Amino acid sequence: MATNYSAVIQHRGKWWIGWVEEVPGVNSQGKTRRELLENLRDALDEALEMNRSEARAAAKGDYEEVGISA
Repeated sequence: MATNYSAVIQHRGKWWIGWVEEVPGVNSQGKTRRELLENLRDALDEALEMNRSEARAAAKGDYEEVGISA
């Protein structure tokens, strides 16, 4: 299931910089807008996978995964 996230991006000098609004700490930069967006996707994927791993490790014993939406 694909989830959409919002990124705030800005061109500053020679760099494009950006932040994913919904996930604290997910930010990146790139020399082009396209490179920035690719870097943000990679950073988001890594953060989500790390969060998943941490959540599963914190759940002791049997657990259930359920989908939720806001």
